[in-house]
Amino acid sequence: MSDLPLRPPAPIKTPCIKVCVIDGETGLCMGCYRELTEVAAWQKLSEEDRARIMTELPTRRERIRPEKLAMFS
Repeated sequence: MSDLPLRPPAPIKTPCIKVCVIDGETGLCMGCYRELTEVAAWQKLSEEDRARIMTELPTRRERIRPEKLAMFS
């Protein structure tokens, strides 16, 4: 067994890609697919809450009309 100290797991990084535009229909950011309340609270959220949100992001993307997302491709 190693005598090296164990490092805590790295915190989940933000999914922000610096495209901060809110879709009026869904209320989601068209860059990271989070709600404004999630963006504002990200640093204070538990790792479990961050992980849950991260797993929901691909599904959330589907809620935004493709022609809107095309502006950022």
